[in-house]
Amino acid sequence: MGGNYAGAGVWPELLPYWPVTCGKERDLRLIIGILAFILFSVSIAVATTWATLALWYRLPAPELVRAVASCVAALAGLATIVALLTRMRIRAVVLFLVAFAGVLGWWSTIKPPASADWAPDVARQVTGSLEGDTLTLTDVRDFEWRSKTDFTERWTTRTYDLNGLRSLDLFMSYWSGPDIAHVIMSFGFEGGEYLAWSVEVRRRVGGQFSPIADFFKSNALVIVAADERDVVGVRSNVRGEDVQIYRLKASPAAARALLLAYVEDANALAAAPQFYNSVTTNCTTVVVRMMRAIGDRVPLDWRLIVNGYLPEYAYDRGALDMRYSLEELRSLAHIDKRAQAAGLAPDFSRLIRVGAPDPSTVALQ
Repeated sequence: MGGNYAGAGVWPELLPYWPVTCGKERDLRLIIGILAFILFSVSIAVATTWATLALWYRLPAPELVRAVASCVAALAGLATIVALLTRMRIRAVVLFLVAFAGVLGWWSTIKPPASADWAPDVARQVTGSLEGDTLTLTDVRDFEWRSKTDFTERWTTRTYDLNGLRSLDLFMSYWSGPDIAHVIMSFGFEGGEYLAWSVEVRRRVGGQFSPIADFFKSNALVIVAADERDVVGVRSNVRGEDVQIYRLKASPAAARALLLAYVEDANALAAAPQFYNSVTTNCTTVVVRMMRAIGDRVPLDWRLIVNGYLPEYAYDRGALDMRYSLEELRSLAHIDKRAQAAGLAPDFSRLIRVGAPDPSTVALQ
């Protein structure tokens, strides 16, 4: 290969990509070569990282075999990146793509189970039917919690008159710092009855939630409809999480549309199971998708991913009680002391709302 090599010493290994000429054309080709190397390297590194973790978390084999398979995948990716600097680069990339296609083929065969040894609190998927304005839900959860491991299981069938739908509330349950929270939406009916909905990981007995593992088809998805005394109370009174309530500015018509979207998704999930995913199908993104499906504008925002800041997002959109500052709303939102004083009593829902600003009262003043 001929040409002037002066000035090319910044990365001489990249010269095999293109013939070396002289002047500006040579410099341009070298820059393009460097950019191409970076692009290919990053792409291979990302694909390798994904394949390595997929094999570790989902390969149906003993831990030692999974570890070996993951190491082989990592080394194959590293070797391919190194080969980009040699004359073997085309062959190496082709072999890598074939191997990666094999991993993708195996990945596509992993389907969510319709049945398993589910943990008791996610053992059933709620379903619903609508006749006129009467909504009937089967398998509404109504557990009585005494501790994390001591509880009375109870699943019920209930009917709701949608003409009596009055309010929509957002519960934020902070279990690991201020950035990430579990989201629960609760619908209030005439007479003080509340129905809470929670999108959760469908754990097996002995299993647990892992944000990283749940990127890789580790757990199924379940939508739970429950009494607040159950699904909120277990977090505030039993698990010791920081639970906050934000009463939303939502019309009965909007609340009804969102409730029926929950029912539609729950029925679909009962018919065709899905995997939980820490980013694409979680307690926040599923609700956002429902809200968009019923015509609500939910602009893309980083707080939909780092969902601990959802109250700030809701406030910026005018969905909370705007008579208060966000700091005041946060201060008044904590329910833990009220919940623990209520002791999971029958009037739990009323007691935890004492002092929580309600935007629906604005029109009454």
